Amino acid sequence: MRIRTTSTTARCLLTLGAATAFALGGAALPATAAPAAPAATSSQSAHADPRALAAITSLATERLALADKVAAAKYGTDAPIDDPAREKVILDDVAERSAGLGIDPAFAQAVFRDQIEANKVVQRGLYARWDAHPEQRPTERPDLAKEVRPQLDRITTQLLDALREVAPTRASAACGPLLTAAALRDAHARGFDALHLKGLAQALPSVCAS
Repeated sequence: MRIRTTSTTARCLLTLGAATAFALGGAALPATAAPAAPAATSSQSAHADPRALAAITSLATERLALADKVAAAKYGTDAPIDDPAREKVILDDVAERSAGLGIDPAFAQAVFRDQIEANKVVQRGLYARWDAHPEQRPTERPDLAKEVRPQLDRITTQLLDALREVAPTRASAACGPLLTAAALRDAHARGFDALHLKGLAQALPSVCAS
């Protein structure tokens, strides 16, 4: 999943920055490999917490990286990429737990729905890649129940806690730019390729309020 060339890295990060900023209503960031968080004005920073937003993007990128294992577990089997019954269980659980944490359930469900769709973006892309290039197909099949889902469950708990912390930041004018900067740093650190950057852009639009 490492990016192969420096030029590709720059182009992909710029694409993510533009796509995420557009979705969030923020300004696009410069195409740098590991951008620093933009300096916020006093009016922007009054209710913006970069650490809370960085926690969101860190967990979103970690969750998205697991899409590779999910795809490897399902590829070549009857297990579908789209699993409405499983998705409903996750979203119902998120709604119930978020209410207990004082988080707007609709907000939490929207963010987790984005996480699910982002995961499917990567899975579909990997399926297409493996169909076209059989030599790149995974050689091992991870155990979804024992290996992957416990990690996803842990991230769910941590992400709910992060959403509670980010609530005061959502309406800030700095939310979009700060979120984009954090996403770019995390994507660069994980070496996301174009497919995973596309998934990450899908994972973030509901974090900041329009």
